This record gives sequence, structure tokens and C-alpha cells, in this order.
Amino acid sequence: MTYDFSFVNWGVVTGFLLKGFIFSLQLTVVAMIGGIVFGTVLALMRLSGKPWLELPASGYVNTMRSIPLVMVILWFFLLIPLLTGKPMGAELSAIITFTAFEAAYYSEIMRAGIQSIPKGQVFAGYAVGMNYRQTMQLIILPQAFRNMLPVLLTQTIVLFQDTSLVYAIGAYDLLKGFEVAGRNFNRPVETYLMATVIYFAVCFSLSSLVRVLQKKIQIIR
Repeated sequence: MTYDFSFVNWGVVTGFLLKGFIFSLQLTVVAMIGGIVFGTVLALMRLSGKPWLELPASGYVNTMRSIPLVMVILWFFLLIPLLTGKPMGAELSAIITFTAFEAAYYSEIMRAGIQSIPKGQVFAGYAVGMNYRQTMQLIILPQAFRNMLPVLLTQTIVLFQDTSLVYAIGAYDLLKGFEVAGRNFNRPVETYLMATVIYFAVCFSLSSLVRVLQKKIQIIR
């Protein structure tokens, strides 16, 4: 079998791939920011020691972590319009689903980060007159976030890889762009090989940056 990549040109990139790549990046960034914010709230709820906060948060995190992401994507995309009576676009559905799903994983990362901070610093905050919110906001969370930054970024790399799953609901992501290009030029094998190379290049580059960042954080410590 011979491979022919002669069809690849700037027109293919701008006409088929760029739109999908931009959406994949947007989905990754929005889900990362929303997931970290929501995940931090979930982590604080689980560590609050109050059953009425801890139990719902634990149930949410454990449920999300026990279901494959592709199933969550399909359920949300298919069931929400039935409940609301209004159709929901694939892109919006993907953004909401990814944010809600990734929050469960970011929550566990932030919870580990918060627990890694010595309890003496919490008591020190209380000793100078801070309440629980101020202690967490000004003392604990900044340190936890810095300690967990490499892990948070690693999870974000996994998130970028998982964006290819929105293909299941027809959203136009990077993989969909390659699939459409392959269908138009009758070169599906070549375009899927190109997709593999692009995903590898992006994820490997980001992983290398995370390793450099991790070394710098270890030096600071």
C-alpha cells in the first residue's frame, strides 16, 4: 500500500483543519478553567467536615469518575433536549459535559494538594484572626495550586486528547476536520495518520513543558 500526501496544502489546513483545531483548543481551555474552579469547590466541600456538603460532593465525584466520558457526552447530548424540549448544539453540549466531567478529576487533584499543606498553616491563619474562607483563599489554596500545577497541566493534556470524543456527537473538532478532509480527498488513511502525528506533537510538547515546570517547582521547594 502506498501513501499519497500530495493533497496536503495550506488550503486543506485552513479549509478543514483550522476550524477543528481552534474548537479543540477552546474546549480544552474552557473545560480546564471551569473544571478547576468547580473542582476546587468540590474539593473544599469534601474537606469541610460537614456531611451535608461532603456527601453530595463525594457522590458527584465518584459517579463521574465511574462512567466513561463518551457515555456522559452521549447521555447529555441526547437526554437534555428531551427534558428541556429544546435542541442543544453539539459544541455547547461538549463544553458543558467536559467541564462537568473534568471537575471530578480536578477535584481529586486539588483535594490532594490541599491535604499536602501542613495543618499548622491552617491553625496559624486562625491564630491571626482569619476565618475558614480567608485561610483557604490566602494561605492554603495558593500553595496547593502551585504544588499541584504539574498534575493539573498533565490532566489538561489528557483533556485535550479526550476532546476527540466529541466526534461521537458530530462536533467539529480537530479529528472531525481530518475525517472530513480524508473523505473529500478520498485519503482517509493518510488523514488519520496525520491526525496521529498532530496529536502526538501537541501532547508531547506540552508534556515536555510540564516536566520543565515540575523541575522548577522542585527547585523552589
